[in-house]
Amino acid sequence: MSEDVRLVAWVRGRVQGVGFRWFTRARALEIGGLSGFALNLADGRVQVVAEGPRGACQGLLEWLQSDDTPGRVDGVTEIWDTPRGGYDGFAIR
Repeated sequence: MSEDVRLVAWVRGRVQGVGFRWFTRARALEIGGLSGFALNLADGRVQVVAEGPRGACQGLLEWLQSDDTPGRVDGVTEIWDTPRGGYDGFAIR
């Protein structure tokens, strides 16, 4: 049985104005089983919240840390937690 988790990630770099949130949503939908959102923050970072199976969340995190993202990722800070629910799919905010 796969444990459901909550991943909160803050992505630093040139990640706003480059389609980063759209591609993050597309990747989450491609991975499947994830709900949550991607949100631009006032300080230039993008916050990503994903809930679902641990393996799916780990796959999204690995993509966020890769060179395959739009723009330029300088670093990702993540926190793992228990799911809170309340998300309808994966949204861009």
